[in-house]
Amino acid sequence: MAQPKYTPMPSDADLRRMVQFAANDGRIWLAGQRMLLVHAAALGTLRSELMRAVGPAATRRLLLRTGYAAGARDAALARQVRADASSFAMFAVGPQLHMLEGAAKVTYEHLELDLASGHYLGRFRWDHSWEVETHVRAQGPQIEPVCWSLMGYASGYTSAFMGRPVLYKEMQCAACGSDHCLIEGRPQADWEDGDLMASDYAPEALPPAGGPPLPPEADHAASAEPPADALGPLIGQSQAFKAAALLLRKAAATQVSVLLTGETGVGKERFARALHALSARSAQPFVAVNCAALPGDLIESELFGAERGAYTGADAARAGRFERADGGTLFLDELGELPLAAQAKLLRVLQDGQIERLGSARPRQVDVRVITATHVDLAAAVQAGRFRQDLYYRLNVYPIRVPPLRERPDDIEPLALHLLARYIARHDKHLAGFTDRALHALRRHDWPGNVREMENLIERAVILATAGEPIDAAHLLAQDALDALEVAGHTLAPSGRLYAAQAPACDPRLVQALLADPLDLHALEATLIEEAVARSQGNLAAAARLLGLTRPQLSYRLNKLRNPQS
Repeated sequence: MAQPKYTPMPSDADLRRMVQFAANDGRIWLAGQRMLLVHAAALGTLRSELMRAVGPAATRRLLLRTGYAAGARDAALARQVRADASSFAMFAVGPQLHMLEGAAKVTYEHLELDLASGHYLGRFRWDHSWEVETHVRAQGPQIEPVCWSLMGYASGYTSAFMGRPVLYKEMQCAACGSDHCLIEGRPQADWEDGDLMASDYAPEALPPAGGPPLPPEADHAASAEPPADALGPLIGQSQAFKAAALLLRKAAATQVSVLLTGETGVGKERFARALHALSARSAQPFVAVNCAALPGDLIESELFGAERGAYTGADAARAGRFERADGGTLFLDELGELPLAAQAKLLRVLQDGQIERLGSARPRQVDVRVITATHVDLAAAVQAGRFRQDLYYRLNVYPIRVPPLRERPDDIEPLALHLLARYIARHDKHLAGFTDRALHALRRHDWPGNVREMENLIERAVILATAGEPIDAAHLLAQDALDALEVAGHTLAPSGRLYAAQAPACDPRLVQALLADPLDLHALEATLIEEAVARSQGNLAAAARLLGLTRPQLSYRLNKLRNPQS
């Protein structure tokens, strides 16, 4: 619907509250996204250098695409911040953020917006465009519009908001002598040259990358594929991961028995499967056994097999795991839980490749590569008499330590993105990635449960998050864990000045009135929250805005109030 010219923009207080300057932490946040406060002159220098390096046309396309990506991210925020507002108020988040971010002063001249039908027509005035100022300062007056990144932002924001391609043209530009810039946006199909306009945003519109070729060793390193198994490649780029992966590759071409050590949940079985896949035995069976999960009285029969009548209930001869893995690989996980009697038989297999079924005196030859894994200190177990010393020395020929996740900070983000793609596909749910704050929280978490813990957290977050929106930190971690990650910061007052975000200024008269009588802080908080929810008719997003909270924060507090035992 068309918006009359006198319709005022909604208040931007809800957006200002989402800006946090965490000076002691070195970060600026807008909702869950990390922002930067950058000199416009520095961006102007980058713009000039790009024009000198690749030419004005390629620079224009590059900045259009950069702005488009920024606009698309802010569109997701618009639906989150003003989910219960009118289409106009929700759409206004983009122009208001553009002003809050210092891009330009935005005034709408005409707006027709219908989400149901996809109809859109928008004309906006820009004053004080940063791109005009920096471009004209460096290049002088122009004959063509120069607000490239701003134009890309408008197109990306509106396209993501409307769910269809919407492209803008700069009808007049202050760089060309006008007193202000004017843009007009329509769906791509409504422009006569819409396909040509859309081609500016295509990756192939950019020139190919140049530069000298990589040296042979660098090219080889860049093309090396990570170790993989049937589930896909092992994910990691940290030095600790690369060191373990290199040891894995060197062992793969040999027949050496490998001992994988590391904490619970680090992915020792994935390393074992990758070792098998890299070896000459990859076409043969891979048999995995969790020694801790086998009953003590059955573990020998499970590993080495049993003859008929070897024990009560053994009605037929049965091959054990070693025989099933003949020609391939046997992976013994949680080796430290293996009983001493079974350890003696395992030692014989490692030494001469022979097993004896339970109840049989006839040895059987097997060709099995044994990979073992444990999270316990086997040397300490030897000292305590729980593990055979001769077996320990036989296994410890080629140990590979799989590092815990807290020692692999560079792997956290790629692992999280890999797992997100897996669970999005599994649950058939579209999500817009992670917010920057969510990734920050993942990097700061100490991961006591390692990769297994991350798998569980991300699968739960995929289920909790709203379709079409990004996963935020509150979807991943409990509130107490999030509170521990928070740092003191400042946000914006209407004047543009900063004030403490954690302790906003209160009217002194209100403070005096509250302290005049004995104060129950818990009751006060409960009353404020319930009143905000009541005023918002149960809409938690609206109630959260009244209280200066995010919706997940309010939901957490409300649940604690209504379910104190949870």
